[in-house]
Amino acid sequence: MKILIICSKRFYENIPNIKKKLEQKNIQVFLPNCYDDPKTEERMWNLGREKHQEFKAQMYKQSEETIKNMDAVLVLNFDKITDETIEKNYIGGATFLEIYDAFRLNKKIYLYNDIPEGILYDEIQGFAPIIINGDLSKVKEDL
Repeated sequence: MKILIICSKRFYENIPNIKKKLEQKNIQVFLPNCYDDPKTEERMWNLGREKHQEFKAQMYKQSEETIKNMDAVLVLNFDKITDETIEKNYIGGATFLEIYDAFRLNKKIYLYNDIPEGILYDEIQGFAPIIINGDLSKVKEDL
């Protein structure tokens, strides 16, 4: 089984442990764009709006191509804490688009935590994700 982990850069610190557990189940794990260099987007912004726009477009296309070759995606949607605000089970815009790509490409979609409440709740629910509530044993090869 091949699975792509998708999430906000804020959650990259959670990836190594989850990757290790999945690999122990003989699952081939692929990592998010720019995982090895999370400051790439910031550097693109510093080069100007046009360079950043080109970078984002390239990342969307790269994600879609990667997802085509996967059996599933695992969305890491943890609480996003900024200052005194908590966004429960956060899914950002780029992650949402990757979930949508997985849906369009008929890939299995796993959510690490419940669907976040908010404006995209119905859309995410419509993708029929498998919510594992942190239990990686629920990631199955029954594709």
